[in-house]
Amino acid sequence: MHYTMKLIFLCFCLFLTSIGGNVQAQDLSSPSNPKVVILLGPPGSGKGTQAVRISKELGIPHISTGDLFRENISQDTELGKRAKTFMNAGKLVPDEVVLDMLFDRVARPDCAHGYLLDGFPRTLPQAEALEKHLAKNVQLIVLDLEVPDEIIVKRAEGRLTCKSCGNVYNKYFSPPLKEGVCDKCGGELIQRPDDKADVVQERLRVYHSQTAPLVEFYAKKGVLQRVDGTKTPEVVFQALMQKLKKG
Repeated sequence: MHYTMKLIFLCFCLFLTSIGGNVQAQDLSSPSNPKVVILLGPPGSGKGTQAVRISKELGIPHISTGDLFRENISQDTELGKRAKTFMNAGKLVPDEVVLDMLFDRVARPDCAHGYLLDGFPRTLPQAEALEKHLAKNVQLIVLDLEVPDEIIVKRAEGRLTCKSCGNVYNKYFSPPLKEGVCDKCGGELIQRPDDKADVVQERLRVYHSQTAPLVEFYAKKGVLQRVDGTKTPEVVFQALMQKLKKG
């Protein structure tokens, strides 16, 4: 009898613990406490790769402005038509249109628990507009991937892409077994025009003049977390997740 009572009591305690754990997990990702993650870093710092992994790990949508443009234009939405008008004229799409696309996207049900922004904001005006749009209950965490310009340029200069299957190598860090030949399909490896040093340096110049000030902007607000982006992708990912857990 005593053994049976102890067993029942133990099962009851385990049940309560399970409920408590489930409630805690639900609170961390509930619509009443959504997490918005902004990923900053220079072009070639590995933001895209890390964004995909973080999105999957946290179970929140990965939203990039490039994807938003392609989606709206392919679906011929009103916002897509507006963006296409500027693009066809060789002009930059104004912030008003970009912001409308973004706010339309994050209003969807899958963003109720939060979302990750990759490639946005790019400028201080965009950051200020986003800040006004965010609800007060949002947990905002900004992750900055720090990679020196010389490493960015070397990464780009060494990047080789297979013409046939698209597999990517780097002649400095992850070279193919045979020079100029894809390990996967035997296709020819080429350097894309936008990976050339002068193109990359121009992209870095634009980044430092327009986007880098966001680091100071978010640091002053106490939501910035810096991560060394020169390590291997796996080490960088683990560091990013540690920052997110603390945040």
